Amino acid sequence: MPEKYIYYPNLIQTIELTPSDSIVSRTLHQDENWKVILFSFTPGQELSEHTASVPAMIQIIKGKCDLTIGEDNYQSEEGAWVHMQANTRHSIKALTSLYLLLIMKANPT
Repeated sequence: MPEKYIYYPNLIQTIELTPSDSIVSRTLHQDENWKVILFSFTPGQELSEHTASVPAMIQIIKGKCDLTIGEDNYQSEEGAWVHMQANTRHSIKALTSLYLLLIMKANPT
C-alpha cells in the first residue's frame, strides 16, 4: 500500500552541510505524477539558463538569488514562488546561502 502522506518537519535539515562552492540536491519525493527536489546553493553558485520539458514550480525556502525567467529578472528571496510552463527558459544565481524547492510534473500528459 502506498504511503498516504510524507512529512518533513524542517526541509533545510534534510540536506547535510553544503560544501563551499557547491550545489547539493536531494529528491524528497517521486511518483508517477510529481518529482520534488530540494536544492542548496552556496553564495555565488548558479544553474545556468536551461529549460524543463515539463511544467515546474520553484519555491524559495531561505536566502536570496537572482532568478531569470524568460526575459525577466528578479531578485528573489524566501517566500518567492513561480510556476513555469514546460520549456520556459530560466536560471538561478545564489546571492546568499540559498535553499529552494523544485516541484516538477512527472507525467506531461
